[in-house]
Amino acid sequence: MKSSINSLVAVMPVKNFDKASIWYATLLGREADLIPVEEVAEWQLAEGAWLQVSTDPERAGSSTVVIGVDDIEQQCQLCESAGIAMSDVQEFPGVIKMAEVCDPEGNKVSFVEDIS
Repeated sequence: MKSSINSLVAVMPVKNFDKASIWYATLLGREADLIPVEEVAEWQLAEGAWLQVSTDPERAGSSTVVIGVDDIEQQCQLCESAGIAMSDVQEFPGVIKMAEVCDPEGNKVSFVEDIS
């Protein structure tokens, strides 16, 4: 079966949009690429891959997103220099290296480097 999927949007639900959008701008090193409607901010992470932060109090803190990176150590250094403390890098030998952080609402952001 051939898939017709051509993009992906990961949604991070939050209660406090202003606080969360500032935190994600810090995490990602830039302001949102798009604010399509009030209390929704989107960052394009790669072609066809977007991260959306949106107000949804009932679901806030219940999401996880996994973001692939070329160099996990460099990503951790960028986050640390922006004042965001990452977890220690975990290595799953021959598969991935991973570090995680939770946003102010409790949503988990995992950065993963493929080492397979």
